[in-house]
Amino acid sequence: MRYFGFKWTQRSSLALEPTTSQSTSCKIRAAKMAVLRLRALVLAVCLVCFYAPAPSWAAAGDFLRCLSASVPSQLLFTPGSPSFSSVLVSSIRNPKFLTPGTVRPLCIVTPTNASHVQAAVLCGRRHGVRVRVRSGGHDYEGLSFRSVQPEAFAVVDLANLRSVRVNRASATAWVDSGATVGELYHAVAKASGDRLAFPAGLCPTIGIGGHFSGGGFGLLQRKYGIAVDHVIDAVLVDAQGRFLDKKAMGREVFWAIRGGGGESFGIVLSWRVRLVPVPPKVTTFIVPVSVNDGAVDVLTKWQEIGPALPETCSSGWWSRTGWPPSSPCTSARATRSSR
Repeated sequence: MRYFGFKWTQRSSLALEPTTSQSTSCKIRAAKMAVLRLRALVLAVCLVCFYAPAPSWAAAGDFLRCLSASVPSQLLFTPGSPSFSSVLVSSIRNPKFLTPGTVRPLCIVTPTNASHVQAAVLCGRRHGVRVRVRSGGHDYEGLSFRSVQPEAFAVVDLANLRSVRVNRASATAWVDSGATVGELYHAVAKASGDRLAFPAGLCPTIGIGGHFSGGGFGLLQRKYGIAVDHVIDAVLVDAQGRFLDKKAMGREVFWAIRGGGGESFGIVLSWRVRLVPVPPKVTTFIVPVSVNDGAVDVLTKWQEIGPALPETCSSGWWSRTGWPPSSPCTSARATRSSR
């Protein structure tokens, strides 16, 4: 029979069996050879670990020159730029990931139109520079502006791409990835006379790009689902620098960017969303309860009655250590849940 590419045959009945001493000697030699091979393997692995080539920075200059040919200089910030630090920290929420040892980008690109994003992708691809994307909202893990290991990378900051265009007649809107949830809510309410809304997150400072690519949970989800349930089209720049809408990117990619991490499949520039009707009056309230006031009992009871509430009612809670209590939108240490 064949096994992993080798041909194995039955031993002939005429073959002589080795003596016990010969068999033991063969086993000892085989064990020694196995140990030597294992040591050689461990040595090889260690050599790979210690002598792995360091990240190359040689292409950094070529990458910056490539960018400069397509992006205005006032939209590019290198570590030598006076405004580099202020642009870098403009949307950093968790100072834990901004220390003297944090690996910083070799450049921050702040595009004002789609061609600037396309240039960043193409230049990065051509010169081997990784591109990270941030929408300017929440990033408590610091994944959009730093690298765990030393490498040449650039940040594409979409904060300047924040337009919201509402079509009241069709109850739809196009919203750019650099806009915040609060800006989307305000534009929709203003254009619809407070009769349309969009089911997304609680915090007004969440960036649209990251929120939608992560699913977009919010207080209207009991009745309308999560944000990406209402995304009906999108425009992204893929790794080849192509502009793709829903039809061009295909069903699989369109499914993936809505909750699967949009930055993994391209840079989503804009999203078309379906709006939902809301009543003219909505009641909201907050009840702060400390541990000393019985917060554990309140939370236990909330878990019992929450699922039984009608779909028109949504509730949520957040917990935080420390005092005074603050909004979950402003604290990296808050824990939230909703029903």
